[in-house]
Amino acid sequence: MNTLRNSVRLVGNLGMDPEVKDFDNNRKLAKVSIATNDSYKNDKGEKITDTQWHNLVLWGAQAKLAEDLLKKGDEIAVEGKLASRSYVDKDGNKKYFTEVVVNEFIKLGSKN
Repeated sequence: MNTLRNSVRLVGNLGMDPEVKDFDNNRKLAKVSIATNDSYKNDKGEKITDTQWHNLVLWGAQAKLAEDLLKKGDEIAVEGKLASRSYVDKDGNKKYFTEVVVNEFIKLGSKN
């Protein structure tokens, strides 16, 4: 059951090319967002599509693979865990955000 704790699996399309940063000791970070869609019919029988955006963070070898393989529009499946952080903006307001720290991903399809 420990593998179920803080586990996230998503399938969606990239909303942007990965943003990659290189750090000392050959550490690499990639950030990207994906859109997931859920469809249902409302009370009038009309099809409604609900799109949710998710921020992904990839480190090390996964970041390198993302940099080499992924482009905006690609469909991917990811597995990872949720991580929440906060910061204080320039106006002194505390901002919170949640992202998925990706353990592994699979490229399912390409826009082209």
